[in-house]
Formats: sequence, structure tokens, C-alpha cells
Amino acid sequence: MKKENSIQVVLRNIALPYREEEREAFLLADKKLKSVGLKGENFSVYKRSVDARKKENIRFVYSIVADLPKIPEKRRLEKIDGTVLLPSPKTPECGNEELGGQVIVVGFGPCGMFAALTLAEAGYRPLVLERGEDIEFRHQKVNEFFETGTLLEDCNVQFGAGGAGTFSDGKLVTRINDPLGSAVLERLADFGAPESILTLAKPHIGTDRLKRVVVGFEKRIEELGGRILFGTKMTGFSADASGTITSVHTNRGEFSCGALILAIGHSARDTYKMLHEKTDCLLVPKDFSVGARIEHLQRDLDRSLYGDADISLLGHGEYTLSYREGERGVYSFCMCPGGKVICASSEKGGLVVNGMSDYLRDGRNANSAIAVSVLKKDYGDDPMKAIAFQEELERKAFSAAGGGYKAPIQTVGDFLNGKKGTEPKRILPTFRNGTNCTPSDLHTVLPGFVTELLETGLRKFASRISCFKDSDALLTGVETRTSAPLRILRSEEYTALGYPNLYPCGEGAGYAGGITSAGIDGIRTAYKIIGRYRPSTK
Repeated sequence: MKKENSIQVVLRNIALPYREEEREAFLLADKKLKSVGLKGENFSVYKRSVDARKKENIRFVYSIVADLPKIPEKRRLEKIDGTVLLPSPKTPECGNEELGGQVIVVGFGPCGMFAALTLAEAGYRPLVLERGEDIEFRHQKVNEFFETGTLLEDCNVQFGAGGAGTFSDGKLVTRINDPLGSAVLERLADFGAPESILTLAKPHIGTDRLKRVVVGFEKRIEELGGRILFGTKMTGFSADASGTITSVHTNRGEFSCGALILAIGHSARDTYKMLHEKTDCLLVPKDFSVGARIEHLQRDLDRSLYGDADISLLGHGEYTLSYREGERGVYSFCMCPGGKVICASSEKGGLVVNGMSDYLRDGRNANSAIAVSVLKKDYGDDPMKAIAFQEELERKAFSAAGGGYKAPIQTVGDFLNGKKGTEPKRILPTFRNGTNCTPSDLHTVLPGFVTELLETGLRKFASRISCFKDSDALLTGVETRTSAPLRILRSEEYTALGYPNLYPCGEGAGYAGGITSAGIDGIRTAYKIIGRYRPSTK
């Protein structure tokens, strides 16, 4: 807890052997401050990461926050690798413009959740329209799908309460440096996420803990007068001559609208197509990535990274890998320690994979996407062709495995040596309980430019992490939904070009990538509405 009238500073790169107690980091931070004539109070952990570059000397690297009575001279802080901790931006004062109707939020994934919560707490009573179902029904139907292969196209891993992130590792790492990042983590913890997300450098919630977090958001929004309608899919909207949206059309009727937030997620392809064909929204293509999931035994990965170190103190091993050749890269994405490869399909006849893990990450396998860049020139530099590119790969994967939402699998040894058909023995697939997988040749599913760089990447990664040398590591295809393949252009005020009260945001609009950045974009979008309009009294 910050002391009143004090300034907080963060002291970085305080390294200790991983078995040392946390308080030793506080002592070192205090020593650093005293070395430049400063006195700190209320020391606490800001972030903690693992440095395992030397297995014989694994360390925790801390960033420690401390209270100071006033802002110190910049040169003093620079000497001790310190910075002043900036507070999160405050909710703006309400604007004066009149809302012509209710604020509608389409989508209840991370972006929509944070946008709706921010609006509700500012007195705007938003209406949330989510095409999928509530968390209980959604979990039931997703589990049935994993068991039986019976897909509901509007209630699955992609659509429903919590968005696609509900069936993931709940990873909260973000590459953007935004002061609202801490606010996102704090709100997630308020609603039931583990407190550890506030201090770990690579925080995660876990699929099993995300359920109660989503329910917490729902309850808070509704307590404040907001409404959430599940099973309600936007099919279009009406606008006046100026482009101002006046109503939203859904499968459950029409709703009057004063401002419309589009937080649709990256898999709402039918909504993309509707916007492209029936509106003047400007959709532009962008680069994205496709690839496959790789699985290793978690114990092999732990040993590769940490040797004989104590996993109970370090946590299970995870990695971030990348390699670049010219304008194209290959990289790990959404790495899930102790997790499962899951079927993330949302359309009939298409096979998509993703990864998820529980909070404890205690499953037998580690998995990660290994994805290769797809450039605009690869598919024709058109937003609808970008979607068609993804869809074609998903249909090929579905067909290669024999239909029924089985997955094509291939050992790394076979993939690298132009073979197919080896049945997994030591490393068993986790996809749909391991019983719905078909040994295949992923070269017939993925484009040549993808498989070529995927092969190169796997060989390069084997020189960095020893378990990547295992020929029986397992590839499962295909991963196509790493990010949105397009962007909905918006102004500096976050409004869509030509539509003064339409606010595209989050991952589906091409402005975020993951839970934290989507949450940040949702908050900032809500701030734009709050700063412009006064709450409706109707």
C-alpha cells in the first residue's frame, strides 16, 4: 500500500540465487537507495522473473518498489537502475455531448469486459451483446464438443462469456508499455485471479481460474445497472446520413444505440464480412502468422531449462523463441506449460488448434504454437482474401485428419525428414484426450513457405533448448488464429472512419494481441466515450 503523499520508485535488476528469501531483495534495494543518498520505505515486489541462462547459477531477478518522500533527481535514479512509478491514468470527467441512446458493447471477451466495466463504473449502464452463451453453459458445450465433436458455431472456444481467452493459459504478458497494464492486472485480481499475477514477470491466470473472473465482471456490471444479453448476435446496424449509428440489429431484435463499441474478437469472420459488404467501414489487411502446436514432455523441458534445480521454487519451465530470415519470422506463441492442445474450431468443416493450461500447469506435456509470418503479398493484400487464406488451411487440416474435428499430427522427426505415419509413443497427444488424432503430413496442409521456415526454426531452436532435438516431439495442426488478419481503421478518437459513434477496438479490430492489451484497449475506448458524452438519464 502506497504511503500518502509519497512517491513510488522501482529499482530493477536486483538478482539473487533463486533459493534466497524475498526479503534479501528488499535489503539490496535499500542499499541501492542509500548509495545515492536516498531513504526508502514500504519495500515490496513489483515484478519477479527467472534468469536461467546459467543452469548452475539460476537466479530470481526482482524489480522492487519503494516509497520516497519526494521525486528524486533523475541522475540519482539512473545510477541505480531506478525509475519513478507512474500512476494509472484516471477515468476522465464526463463530457457534455448528449447520447442519442444507450452505449452498446458487442462482444464480452477481455476488451468488451473492460470497456463495459469502465463504462458501468462511470454511470453509463452499458448494454452488452454477446453472440455466445454464459460461462456455465459455454463450459458445458465446449466440454461436450471435446468429447463428441459436435460443434456449436456461436458457442465454442472462440465465442461466449470471456472470449477466446477463457480457454487458454490466461497469459497476461504484454509487449506494450502502458501504465494501464497494472490497472488491468489489479482488476483481474479483484475478481478472483491469483494475486501472483501482480508480481510475476510472466503472469498467468489458468483456464480453471478464469471462469470465476468472468463471472465477477458480469456481476459487477449488472450491479451497476448494465445488462448482458448472451446468445445475441449482431447482424447489422442502422445509421443516419452523417454515419451516426442509431440502432443495432441482432438475431433477437433491434436495439437503440447512442454509441457502439465493437469488441468482436479475431474469429468473428461473419461480422467482418458483414462490415465489408454492407457498411462503409474501412477494413485493411495486415500480416499475421500460421503454424502448428508442438508438444514436449514438461519434465524434459524443465530439465532442458533448469537442469536439476527445484521446480517447486522456480515453477514449470516456459520459453519464448524466435528466428528471422529476411522479412519473415518463425516464433513460439502462447506457450502453455503443463497444458493441453485443444480444438478451437468455430466453423463447420474447419480444424483449428490452440493451447490451454490450468493455473498449476501440472499436466504431462508442454505445448506452444510455432508460427510463421504470413505477409499481405502471400494472400493478395485484401482483407477478405486474408480470411479465405485462414479458412483454406483449416479445411485442409480437417480433411487431412479424416473429418470429425480430429487433428492431423506428425512427429518432429518425420516432419524434418519428409516422412509420415510414425505413431506417437513416449510423447502422447493431448488433443481431445489423445484419441482423435491422425498421423499425417503437415506439408500437405501448410503452404511451402510456412513449412520451409518452420523446419529451419525447429532446427535453430534445438540449439537453444535441448528437448527441441527430440525427434518424437509432436506437431499438431493447424494454428491459424494467432491474431486478426485485418484491421478496422479508426481515428485518434478511436471512432471508425465515416462513423462518428462507432468504436472498433481490441484484438478483433487489430489493436491488441492478448488479454492484457485487449483489456487496455477496452478501457481506453471507454475513456473516449466518457470524455465525450454525458451519461444518459433515460
